[in-house]
Amino acid sequence: QVQLVESGGGLVQAGGSLRLSCAASGRTFSNYAVGWFRQAPGKEREFVAGISRVGTITNHADPVKGRFTISRDNAKNLVFLQMNSLKPEDTAVYYCAAKAATAWRSTYVYTGRNDYDYWGQGTQVTVSS
Repeated sequence: QVQLVESGGGLVQAGGSLRLSCAASGRTFSNYAVGWFRQAPGKEREFVAGISRVGTITNHADPVKGRFTISRDNAKNLVFLQMNSLKPEDTAVYYCAAKAATAWRSTYVYTGRNDYDYWGQGTQVTVSS
């Protein structure tokens, strides 16, 4: 089992920045691939960004490419989502998710909601125009 807690959400004006953090506890965090998802009211939960077990490979969804950056610090059991040039359409609850990845999949990034086994409670991001 791994427990995930997100933080760093809030209210920001369009064009501003936020840095989300996901703190993990319970198991060896470097054995897990991690993803960020978001869900806006009335919409499906969608993939935002993912990172492989040791952080060598990342994947960002097209709507956030060039603006958001995922990273991780396995020594501190943390994953980050740096969000720049925020837009009102980025408003959503942002979730951190983790999936145990075997050694032979250490460079794999998972993008599907159903790929992930563990989820945090979410943090609200609101971008005003």
